[in-house]
Amino acid sequence: MNREQLYKQIQSKKTMLCVGLDVDYDKMPEHIKGLATSEVAIKGRLFGGKSRSIIEFNKAIIDATAPYCVAYKPNLAFYECYGDDGLRALEATVEYIRTTYPEMFLIADAKRGDIGNTAKKYAKAFFEAMDFDAVTLSPYMGQDSILPFLEYEGKWAIVLALTSNSSAEQFQMSEKGGKPLYRAVMEEMMSISTPDNMMFVVGATKAEKLSEIRSFCPDNFLLVPGVGAQGGSAEEVISHGANDMGGLLINSSRGILYADSTQNFAKAAAKVAASTACI
Repeated sequence: MNREQLYKQIQSKKTMLCVGLDVDYDKMPEHIKGLATSEVAIKGRLFGGKSRSIIEFNKAIIDATAPYCVAYKPNLAFYECYGDDGLRALEATVEYIRTTYPEMFLIADAKRGDIGNTAKKYAKAFFEAMDFDAVTLSPYMGQDSILPFLEYEGKWAIVLALTSNSSAEQFQMSEKGGKPLYRAVMEEMMSISTPDNMMFVVGATKAEKLSEIRSFCPDNFLLVPGVGAQGGSAEEVISHGANDMGGLLINSSRGILYADSTQNFAKAAAKVAASTACI
């Protein structure tokens, strides 16, 4: 998906919301967890155990929130921790989104960061085998960890820049050449890419920094986590960080997924999604 197509989705739906599919089996409603005791056939494949519960939970959340968002972002750790069950559920979730809601922008929140052939294999895994539009990446090893992902037309590298966690300042705010490290990273990454194939992660809890970031990074999309459970304000993010192409994907995960723990969980998720990151 290119930048113009993403912007058209934002215009059409009047939202910048990205729903983070950070699935925690222990937090699912009991009736969804109970599905793990039986199997179901999906397109000729049998799914049982936790994979079935995860798939059914995700499908309900996706169906409920699709009118109110432009992107989904599965965090791979929340699938890898369940072994084969989780990975099969991730594959089925991606396939469901691609088949049912092909207009959605799909992000693999993997935070990979390696070089050489390893980076190339990661790019092949996420862009070819798994059919994601974008993948989150750590730039700590420099350009070599990012360049293989920029070789795919219509795909995106999303580079960690200024994150929302409490210890981020230990490195990201330290100075390099008279500027904060996160800015040095962003400017270096901008020199090897275009706004059509690179985004940056900037946490919603750093909303006051968005205006400053826009002074040297006016055109790139920013993926902004930290809204909802982490306390970030979507309104402040939009006020400080939006540009002429929208320029933001504002992520909310727990605040939407676990808005309710009863059989009404999907309706509750839709209600929260409908009121988050609207423009």
